[in-house]
Amino acid sequence: MSTEHDWITTPVTVRLLRGFLDVEATAHGLLPHRLPARARRQIPDDQLAVAEAQPSGVRLAFRTRATAIELDTLPTKRVYRGFPAPPDGVYDLLVDGRLTAQATVAGGNVRTITDMFTQTSELSEGPAGTARFADLPAGDKDVEIWLPHTEITELIALRTDAPVEPAPDSGRRVWLHHGSSISHGSNAAHPTAIWPALAAAEGGVELVNMGFGGSALLDPFTARAMRDTPADLISVKVGINVVNADVMRLRAFGPAVHGFLDTIREGHPTTPLLVVSPILCPVQEDTPGPLAPDFDGGTLRFKATGDPAERAAGRLTLNVIRDELARIVGQRAADDPNLYYLDGRELYGEGDHAEFPLPDGLHPDQAGHRRIGENFGRLAFGDGGPFATASG
Repeated sequence: MSTEHDWITTPVTVRLLRGFLDVEATAHGLLPHRLPARARRQIPDDQLAVAEAQPSGVRLAFRTRATAIELDTLPTKRVYRGFPAPPDGVYDLLVDGRLTAQATVAGGNVRTITDMFTQTSELSEGPAGTARFADLPAGDKDVEIWLPHTEITELIALRTDAPVEPAPDSGRRVWLHHGSSISHGSNAAHPTAIWPALAAAEGGVELVNMGFGGSALLDPFTARAMRDTPADLISVKVGINVVNADVMRLRAFGPAVHGFLDTIREGHPTTPLLVVSPILCPVQEDTPGPLAPDFDGGTLRFKATGDPAERAAGRLTLNVIRDELARIVGQRAADDPNLYYLDGRELYGEGDHAEFPLPDGLHPDQAGHRRIGENFGRLAFGDGGPFATASG
C-alpha cells in the first residue's frame, strides 16, 4: 500500500457492485459471480465454472472526490500449457462514464489448462496485488472500476484519499444479455472494450453480462437465472457453442430453444426479448462440429471436424441454426409481440469479415468487437429497434 496519502479504507460490499448476480465470501474477500449459487451447483464442467466467475461486465460503482484510488485484489489468471502467458488483465476506471485510467495486478493465482478439450486444469496459488489509479480529476464524480473480463477477481480492499459512497441509482434501463465467448469478451483488449459494454454505452443502459465462454448451451439453470434477474431489456445470443461443441441435433435444438425462452418469459412476460443468431464464422457456416484446435503454422486457430453431408441427419451448422431460430421466433412472435429476431450476420457479416478477419477463425479482434458493438447499438437501440426507448 502507498503511504503518500491519508488513505480511507472502504469495505467492498454488494452496495458498491454492479453487473453481478451473486457474491461469495472467500478467505480473502468478496468474489462476484455471474450465476447464482443454485445454478452453480448444477454446472457440469470446469469451463462454465471458470467462465461465470470471470467478472465480465462486473464493476465497482461509487461517488467520491478522491484523486487517488487503490483496489486490492487476488486475481486468478488462466494460461494454457505450452503457450505464453497472456498479459495481465486490465482494470478500467471510468469517471462520469469516460475511460480515464487503466491498471493491472501482477501475481495472483494461476490456473494452467492442461487439456484444451476437457479444460482440465491445475491451480497454483499466488499473492494478492493492487490496482492503483492516481491523478484523477478533482471534485465530486461518479467512478466505475470495471474488473478484468477474463480473470477471476477476489475483491479485498478499496482505499481512497477521500470518502466514497455507493453510486446513486442511474435510472437507466437494465439490459440482461446472454451469449458465448464473444459476448464474454474473447480477444477484447480491456473490459469496457467488449462488444456488450460498447453497445451498452451506446444505448445508455446498465449492462448485466451473462456471456460465458464456450457455455451458451441453452442450459436450463441459465434460463432460470435470467428469469429471476430484474431486467428491462433481454437478449439471448445462441448457436455457435451448440454447433462447435456438437452437443445436440436439430430434433433437440428446437425444443431446447422453446424451453429456454419459456423459462425467461415466466419471469419477464412482456419485457423486450431479442434472440440473436450467430455472427459469421466461415469454418462452421456449413460444417458441423465438434470444433478442434489447430496448431498448424505455430498459432492457435480452430477448425470444424464434422461432415457436412450429415446435415441431412440433423447435424447442426450455423446456417441450420439461423434458419431454426428465425422459424421459432416467427412462430412465437404471433403471440408474443415483444419477441424479436436479429440475424447475427447483421452484426458481423461477410463485409465485416473481409475488413476484420477472425484472427483464430472463431473470435473477433478488438476492431471486430467495436464493429459488433456499433452495429448492435444501431440495430437494437436505434430508432425502430427493439430496445429503442419507445420500446422499453
